[in-house]
Amino acid sequence: MEIYKEFSFDSAHFLPNVPEGHKCKNMHGHTYKLKVFVAGEVHPHYGWIMDFKELKDAIAPLIDQLDHKLINDIPGLENPTAENITIWIWNRLNPLVPQLSRIELYETPTTGVIYNGK
Repeated sequence: MEIYKEFSFDSAHFLPNVPEGHKCKNMHGHTYKLKVFVAGEVHPHYGWIMDFKELKDAIAPLIDQLDHKLINDIPGLENPTAENITIWIWNRLNPLVPQLSRIELYETPTTGVIYNGK
């Protein structure tokens, strides 16, 4: 079984490695939506896979690093494509939430990335 929790953050970025003339080479912003999925067995006593508050507490420091920031200034995110942001989040969250099964990052309501660590 999987559970999920949604988060959002607002950030600016630019993509330094896209061709000249590409509009994403200019600084711009997004309201990102992040869905974090956790898989496992339902605990027989508590009746849940994981406490949603525990999940919120684990992701909060990462959201704080991203929210209302220029993502390019964050170490490891100098080329902040949606794919690279997703990997960055995964690599920091996975040690804190070993049952992490996938994350989805929506850059816009119609575009995003799904990542399961592979």
